[in-house]
Order: sequence, then structure tokens, then C-alpha cells
Amino acid sequence: MGKKIIIIGGGMAGLSAGIYSQMNGFETEIVEMHNIAGGQCTAWDRKGYRFDYCLHWLVGTIKSSFNRIWKETHVITDKTQIIDHDIFSKMVNDKGEELIIYTNIDRWEKYLLEIAPEDESSIRKMCKHMRTASLLELNVGDGFFPKMAALIKMAPMMPLFLKYGKKSCNEYFAELNFKNPRLSYFFNKMYGYRNFAAIAFIAMLAWFHQKNAGYIIGGSLPLAQRMTERYLSLGGKLTFSKKVSKIVVANNMARGVQLSDGSILNADYVISAADGRSTLYEMLGGKYLTPQIKDAYDNWELFTPLVQVSFGIDIKMNMEFPILSVMQDEIKIGSMLVENGYSLMVYQYDPTMAPEGKTTVVIRYESSWDNWEDLSHEAYKEEKEKIKADATTLLESHYPEVKGHIEVTDVATPLTDARYTGVWKGAYEGFAPSANNITKSLPNVLPGLQNFYMAGQWLQPGGGLPPSAASGKKAISAICKKEKKEFRVIE
Repeated sequence: MGKKIIIIGGGMAGLSAGIYSQMNGFETEIVEMHNIAGGQCTAWDRKGYRFDYCLHWLVGTIKSSFNRIWKETHVITDKTQIIDHDIFSKMVNDKGEELIIYTNIDRWEKYLLEIAPEDESSIRKMCKHMRTASLLELNVGDGFFPKMAALIKMAPMMPLFLKYGKKSCNEYFAELNFKNPRLSYFFNKMYGYRNFAAIAFIAMLAWFHQKNAGYIIGGSLPLAQRMTERYLSLGGKLTFSKKVSKIVVANNMARGVQLSDGSILNADYVISAADGRSTLYEMLGGKYLTPQIKDAYDNWELFTPLVQVSFGIDIKMNMEFPILSVMQDEIKIGSMLVENGYSLMVYQYDPTMAPEGKTTVVIRYESSWDNWEDLSHEAYKEEKEKIKADATTLLESHYPEVKGHIEVTDVATPLTDARYTGVWKGAYEGFAPSANNITKSLPNVLPGLQNFYMAGQWLQPGGGLPPSAASGKKAISAICKKEKKEFRVIE
């Protein structure tokens, strides 16, 4: 074996870094604070039901450099089943109005024109933007010539990116100026309540249209397990239930990590694929911060944490759509005000999520970290019970047939996420992609600190699985370059 790399965190980025480091002849050890790998990409089993916390769709299911990473890391194998839903979601409000989001742009355009013929010009303009974005070939870290080819393919999208790259959805929808009140209402409720980047909205629909953002049967847990097995099969070491408290630095060079029990693990390189803020401000004591990093952690908007209430239903439910998004201005679930509605996900399309003849259903909604961080243990337990009762009432109001058929109920909160993953303020995907930061990213190296690399979703707004996995590959490619080794991939 070659030099040793310690990787902090066994989530998507850490597993990716571990896999590529083993492929390139390094001795590696992943140190994970939880008792399973996967990080945010996780699920848990309750009485035969599986409650998934992460995966609803995955960019790169058929092509792009992300697809190559998925195949190299065994996220996608010859046995992996992928579903491309015809409908992304159905949105409803308390007035009984609805709007469906189809994944095929042509079908969606036809549907929108039937609803709002008076908005033909705006609808066709928006759908044209999405078709243009669907030409984009995502390419990360694959060398000069593939990148040049991707840039050439991207040329038609450049005017779109230049025009809307720094605009929010609010500004984008205002410019489209929908006259139909139903369209105007739903589009603004969808993303208009925050400074969400317009280009991110356009790209999401473009990926669906490409059929390059499908759902992987089995969801998050088997996905993370396949990566774990890939890493271990290559000779990697995975240490669970150990938390890194400090990155050991000597003469401005990372030399290993100190665990919370005081023990030291020595290494030639350290990669932190853990929570970004914990790494920079705690494990490194804030010593290597740049103005760019400070600005990001002080000013960039975070993803609002989630509350997830999962139900095991002992009957088979059949729905036309995977997600029902309920738009309500204000509703109380538990004792806390929910300002942006909630979603219901019925997993009837994935037979692995529930025993035969039964169904897993999940209710999700945003809940500010401020609601949770100072709760006492007793107050927290009481709040979860209130949420359980109110969420059950909501579920039965939408699907009366489930009454008397709920076998299991599970409540996960922002504190649950933070406890098991260490994620800062429960921001499950890190920095939200806004009009202010969508074109920005943070470096994976820190000035003045050698042999240390960052990886994970905190390096760029939007977070998520694809850039996290790509960041792990990128870190190992950089180490190979420093060691004057040819970076290689083992199929």
C-alpha cells in the first residue's frame, strides 16, 4: 500500500473518496460517527417498513460524468432498477385548485396551455428555456477534451445562463408575468417564497425531461450499502461510532486526526467529508478561514431543516403521482407554525419500502432550526407526540381509507438529523442555491494548510448526492497529481 489517507465522514463524499483512494493504491480509513455509512443518504426500518430520508430522484441515472461516478462506485449496477416518473408532483391548495408538474416538457407545455391559453407566450418561453437546458451535458473532472466537448454542447445554454444565472425564481416568474391566477399562484408558491435560483428550477425540469434524474428502486439505504461494499471490497477500512474532534496539524501540514476519546490516528493526508462548518470552525479551530469561506458561512442561505413523519399503512395504496404538495400559507403541526405547506409521498411504486400488500407514506415539511435548538428533552418528546397526532389527522384528511390501518408512525426532526450526521443547523443539503450564490463555490483546499482536502455538499450551493460524490473523486485526483501518480479507475 502507498501513503495513508484518513477520511472524516462516511457519507456520499467520504465513501466516494474512499473508493477512488483504494483504486489508486492508497491505504485509507474512513471514520464515521454513526453506526452505518451513508450520512444524509439514509433510511431506517420499522416493523418491515422502510422510511427513506433522502432519495427521490438522482441526477445522472443514464448519462454524464455523474453517471460514470455512479457506475464506478456501484451506486448503479446492471441489477439496479430505475423508474422515470411521468409526473413529478401534483400541487393542491385549500381552495381545491391543483397543478400537475409533468416530467416531459412537451406534455407539461400542452397541459399548461389547456389551463391558461391566455399565457401561451409565457408558457412557451419557459418551456423553451427548459428544452435548451436539457442540452446541457454535465461533466465533472474528466480531463480537458471531455470538458471542451461539454462546453461546446453547452453553448446554446450560455445566453440563458447569462440572463437568468443570477435571478431568483421570484424574478423569473415576475418576468414571465403569468396572467392566469392559478398558474401565478402555484408557480410563486413553489419556489417564490425564498431566494431560490431560477436556473436551478429550469435545470431540474430539464434533467427530468432527459430521463436523467430517475428514482432508484430501493432508495437511499441500499445505495449507500452498495458504495460501502465497493469500498470494503477494494480493501478499505471503515471505523464506525467514532467521532473526530480535531484535525492534527504540525508545521501547517495535516498529519492525522484526534478522536473524541483522545486517541490519535496518523496519516499522510486528511480529507474531511464531514459537516463543513464543524470541520472549519471546530476540527481546525477556525485557523484557516478565508474571506470567501467566512462570507459563505455568515451570509449564504441554508436549506431549511425538515420534519419527516413516516407511516406504515397495512393496505395497498395506488396513486397517479409520487408526491402531493399541499400549498397552505399557514398551518400548525404540533405547536409550531408551518409556513410553506407540506408534501405527502406515497411509495407505492417501490415494492421494497413496505411488506407486500402494504404501503409506506411520508409527510415532510420545513421547520426552522430556531424552533428546535433550545428545546428541553421533555419539551422535545411532547412536541414529537403532538406532531404525530396532527400529521395523522392530515394524512387521514387526504386519504380517508388509511383510517384504522396505520401500523407504524415515526417522527424524525432537524435534531434527529443533526444528532446522527452532525449537519450544521439541520441544513440537510447545505447551502441553498440562491440568485446570490448559484455561480459560486468554495475551494477544496485551504491556504496555508498542506495535505488537507475538503469534500462534500458544503463546497457548492445546492448540495446533494451528485456533487458530493464528485468532490470525493476530485480530492483523490488532486492527491494523485501531488504524488505524481496517474489517476486510475478500476471497473
